[in-house]
Amino acid sequence: MADLRIEHQPARERYEAHLDEGGSDLSVGYIDYMSEPDTLVLTHTVVHDQFSGRGFAAELAKYVLDDARANGKKIVPVCSYIQGYVAKHPEYADLVRERG
Repeated sequence: MADLRIEHQPARERYEAHLDEGGSDLSVGYIDYMSEPDTLVLTHTVVHDQFSGRGFAAELAKYVLDDARANGKKIVPVCSYIQGYVAKHPEYADLVRERG
């Protein structure tokens, strides 16, 4: 699998994934969130059509969840992709905070 570069853009409340292919920096996709005290509300995951089916959404989700853990944050998975990812990877279940 090609090397995916993920950048956190806090001012945009977004994690962006990029790929260097043939010297071009290509936007693969992103995860949007809303920041709350000690919590990231993960609202939307997008992987552009030409990159679908290559595992990039999973890499991006793993990066975001690992980053949340490293920074002592909980998550609220509003996005259906993130909900499914956490269901398939129970090692992240402890990060989930119910929205109330």
